[in-house]
Amino acid sequence: MDIEKMMRAAQEAAETIQTQMNEAQARLDTIEVEGASGGGLVKVRASAKGRIIGLAIDDSLLAVSEKQMLEDLVVAAFNDARAKADAVSNDEMSKLKGGLPLPPGFKLPF
Repeated sequence: MDIEKMMRAAQEAAETIQTQMNEAQARLDTIEVEGASGGGLVKVRASAKGRIIGLAIDDSLLAVSEKQMLEDLVVAAFNDARAKADAVSNDEMSKLKGGLPLPPGFKLPF
């Protein structure tokens, strides 16, 4: 195989990988995860890409005396949603990498 054919094949492979990565990123924004804290009193819905979709706060927490606890629970729920989004994202990216003919030890930048 001459160098020009090898270069063309490499370019086509790179374009295929980029297309698959773009599709995977778009798919991540359609997968929804839910983070929760306080035994479910605060819930955060997010896409696997990390976009926050919604927030639900139980009425029992809507008292001035509960303000600090509510703030802590919202932060915890956001962090829980982010961790779940990261897990789904890593799983989806692993599926993508699993189908690519990459040499051992080669890492993609995502």
